[in-house]
Amino acid sequence: MLAPSDVAFYREQGYLVVPDVLDAAALDTVRRELARILEGARAVTAHTDTYDLEPGHRPDDPRVRRVKTPHRFFPVFERLMRHPRLVAILQDLLGASIRLHGSKINLKSPRYGSPVEWHQDWAFYPHTNDDLLAVGVMLDDCTSDNGPLLVVPKSHRGPTFDHHTTDPQGRHYFCGAIDPAAIRDEIARAVPLTGRAGSMSFHHVRLVHGSAQNVSSLPRTLLLYEYGAADAWPLMGVPSLADFDGRLITGAPGLEPRVVPAPVRMPLPPALHQGSIYENQSDAARRYFPVGDEPAPTSRT
Repeated sequence: MLAPSDVAFYREQGYLVVPDVLDAAALDTVRRELARILEGARAVTAHTDTYDLEPGHRPDDPRVRRVKTPHRFFPVFERLMRHPRLVAILQDLLGASIRLHGSKINLKSPRYGSPVEWHQDWAFYPHTNDDLLAVGVMLDDCTSDNGPLLVVPKSHRGPTFDHHTTDPQGRHYFCGAIDPAAIRDEIARAVPLTGRAGSMSFHHVRLVHGSAQNVSSLPRTLLLYEYGAADAWPLMGVPSLADFDGRLITGAPGLEPRVVPAPVRMPLPPALHQGSIYENQSDAARRYFPVGDEPAPTSRT
């Protein structure tokens, strides 16, 4: 699937966009299933195991910002995570044996889709080695205006930044966001990952990234799969070996983690608001991206 120059670019920059991985028929199937899922949000009034809701959600005006772990609940997404063209790219980037870590669908509706503050996925789930990445399946065209993923090139080779905050009582705990004042230079180098619907982005687990609110009239829907080399084991433990082995995409189960030194900060004590990254980040002391009609925070560069 990938030329050697593509692999070299990913290794050096920490990200890659591959156009038109999904054909029109596959894209249409996924979109129709997602429309059916979102229609079901009319029946809920609070976050569930499936839906993470936008502020202002109402049954007569449903607003969903995330569909949680779709591969567990909907066969279309379980099949798509094993799409042959996707798996071929993953093997070029991660090696022959691959395991799924998780999945989600982040939605940004026109004019109000929630932003995601700057962070590194590695801060949420450090492993014994860092051969992990996230795939962004673009279900809509991703433009510079509708809240595309923003990434900081080469930041996967740098430190693991602090994703903790301190409350008024002086307690220090994980919030899943980096203080923007600590990464002014990195933010200045950020680039958007744009492409046509059906394209896919790939970013390293340690790459600094975030996304702004959708200020356009176009939706931005991004299906995210997280994968790792099969010999990368989570430092927070494996609650169920059967589930862990069941998420193998290629390769055979094993009991020998590959251990490679990498800068780690454990996500402990846990976030006060458990759930999605949106809930974790609600406790961040300072934000970079404005929400709604509010002005940009003073810490923004």
